[in-house]
Amino acid sequence: MKYVIIIPDGCADEPIESLGGRTPLQAANLPAMDRLAAAGALGLANNTPDHLPAGSEVANLCLLGYDPDVYFTGRAPLEAAAQGITLGEHDWAVRCNLVTIEDQTMVDFTADHISSEEGAELLRSAQQELLAKAAADGDPIASRFEFVPGVSYRNLLIYRGDASIPAPFSSDTRSRAPHDLTDLSVADEFPRGPGSDLLVRLMSESAELFASHPVNQKRIAEGKRPATNVWLWGLGGAPQLPSFQERYGLSGAMITAVDLLRGIAALVGWPRIEVDGATGYLDTDYAAKGRAAVEALENYDVVCVHIEAPDEASHEGRADEKIKALESIDKSIVAPLFDALEKQGDYRILVTPDHPTFCSTKKHTHGMVPLLISGTGVAADSQTTYDEIAAGASGRRFDHGWDLMDAFIKS
Repeated sequence: MKYVIIIPDGCADEPIESLGGRTPLQAANLPAMDRLAAAGALGLANNTPDHLPAGSEVANLCLLGYDPDVYFTGRAPLEAAAQGITLGEHDWAVRCNLVTIEDQTMVDFTADHISSEEGAELLRSAQQELLAKAAADGDPIASRFEFVPGVSYRNLLIYRGDASIPAPFSSDTRSRAPHDLTDLSVADEFPRGPGSDLLVRLMSESAELFASHPVNQKRIAEGKRPATNVWLWGLGGAPQLPSFQERYGLSGAMITAVDLLRGIAALVGWPRIEVDGATGYLDTDYAAKGRAAVEALENYDVVCVHIEAPDEASHEGRADEKIKALESIDKSIVAPLFDALEKQGDYRILVTPDHPTFCSTKKHTHGMVPLLISGTGVAADSQTTYDEIAAGASGRRFDHGWDLMDAFIKS
């Protein structure tokens, strides 16, 4: 038996007036997904418990069968795993966005999709001017922090601790994801709780440092938004996850352009298949990801394909681009995988987003997401399209999203 999981990130939405009261899934032309829906079964799953963040970090753990109340420690530790960063017992990872804030409003949580090279240069300056100088002046905590550049606006701050000095953070330290603050005031949204004074200080000092930085001066001259400062959030200590092989007896592989999913894959023991042209944005090479997934079927029991584009379109409030992304996923990923699976023998395919992201609010939100399961041993229900309304009408629900994987693999 071969298993395929396709995650169109954030594709679940609400009815949109400009789409005639339809959701993007309803408005999109999705013949392959509808074909799967007609042959299989739909349902709803809740991957974002109300007491936890409504983001991909919690939702994707749930989707892959891991109870977040047991395994989730924070978003940043998952992304640290993607970069091969090992966190010790006393270490912490902090997510570090490069953002654009104007008049205390979060104008852009991506700093206009700043390049990785520009981001790395800004963080080198922050390391030298904010941390190295403070350490040289005798600040013992500053020497324990390190900025780690990532992809574009997505970066990390690592704290290295030891038993002799307790970490300044705890599970009571609170922070807000910048993508949940789009177009909103940040005045009352800075980190709070143990160690938050350190994070707020770095955020404030980075604003002073970046204001006249050559990278930003060049960006402004080119008509691009500057990275006004770092935004620190999603912190946590080292997670401990049993491997997917241990839990389900199956090998797996992950195809994604996002460090969060790369990190989850690393922690559950899945290799990551890197695809040229996969960007984690609307311009990603859908066809290349589809081809890579079909090839991976030869070597792995489970192939998971994550596509960030629908979520990015939602964060920009662009329903038209969300529809285009969904249609590209259907044509270039779902259709070729469906064809390949039908030719090779017994199979099951699961299509589901991790969480809803509404174009109207440009934010992740809690709530049920539509899923479809099709393939060997799956009895067809009466639904013939894949969308939120059809999934709700099926009557099948997974109130604990982490139960879905058992049903997909075992039932």
